[in-house]
Amino acid sequence: MSEKQMNVAIVGLGFGAEFIPIYQAHPNANMYAICQRSEDHLNEIGDTFGIEKRYTSYDELLADPDVDAVHINTPIPDHAPQSIKALKAGKHVACTVPMATTVAECEEIVKTVKETGLKYMMMETVVYSREFLFIKEMYDKGELGKIQYMQASHPQDMEGWPEYWERMIPMHYATHVVSPVLGMVNGRAEYVSCFGSGTVNDDIAEKSGNKFAVETCHIKIKDSDIAAHIWRFLFDTARQYRESVDVYGTKKSFEWPLIEGENPVLHTAKKPEPEIPERVEVPDYAHLLPPEIQKFTRAIHDAEHLSFLQGAGHGGSHPHLVNAFLKSLVEDTDPWPNAPLSANWTSVGILAHESAVAGGELKKLPEFTLE
Repeated sequence: MSEKQMNVAIVGLGFGAEFIPIYQAHPNANMYAICQRSEDHLNEIGDTFGIEKRYTSYDELLADPDVDAVHINTPIPDHAPQSIKALKAGKHVACTVPMATTVAECEEIVKTVKETGLKYMMMETVVYSREFLFIKEMYDKGELGKIQYMQASHPQDMEGWPEYWERMIPMHYATHVVSPVLGMVNGRAEYVSCFGSGTVNDDIAEKSGNKFAVETCHIKIKDSDIAAHIWRFLFDTARQYRESVDVYGTKKSFEWPLIEGENPVLHTAKKPEPEIPERVEVPDYAHLLPPEIQKFTRAIHDAEHLSFLQGAGHGGSHPHLVNAFLKSLVEDTDPWPNAPLSANWTSVGILAHESAVAGGELKKLPEFTLE
């Protein structure tokens, strides 16, 4: 990679603080500034990591001419407005998921990226997790054969989490299950159909505007004979947290563990029935990264008391995300996922909920997400 360095500012220092040591170690980054509304928390993080430039005002941060890129880790309703504002201020944008909560916001981001020529990357963890990289590598090598079907689930009971989750429609936060089924085959969703199932309690239904306990969606992949199935819930359904993708091919199929801590199962066709399934250990993919940040795929480094154990959550994806974003900046290439692809992944969930409300009605993805 180039020796060029980009001045990066992290916005939002809960989950966002986990990325600070990765940027500090990456050869193409200068961890330049941090932004947080709470001055006490801002100074605590700034002192911990030795960062001098600190902002409680997002607008003041964007007015700083030395900021090249912002990495947004704020609450979900802020993602689209802050991304658009940053792009219009001349800053490249990395933003945690989802891109937005309306199709119109997705379109506005895509339009602004096109107008400014700047980079936008949605920092989707699943497609940089070691599990996804493992399946994707097998598929690209032809070991799975022809993919026949995929399914993905993201159940999580959010009771006790910050109150804004009670206002969240489950499918508005669906990129963790949309991205692996589309990313596996480098496809785009063409249309979706979704059904709601069960009911949440009256308080959650009133706050979120969504009555369904579970939403299940089928995705038709454009220019492909493959359909995929995804499902989501946030409240009032018993299930351990799981972000999973199962991929079924003609030669081999991969199934995510049902219980956290177990190894996944690989099924191989044409073996005697008892020998078809086998537990496999997924390798780490740190070797794909610059040596300076390889350590961040698994262990805890340089910080304590963060919202996740550094590297232990999200399948070791955090350093891969940082590296992909910085590589796109210094090499002037499109990040993966770029703005139109991020919009496609995000709009699937938004339109899925609209479909569920309409009793499963087909909803087509807009043209700007298919570019």
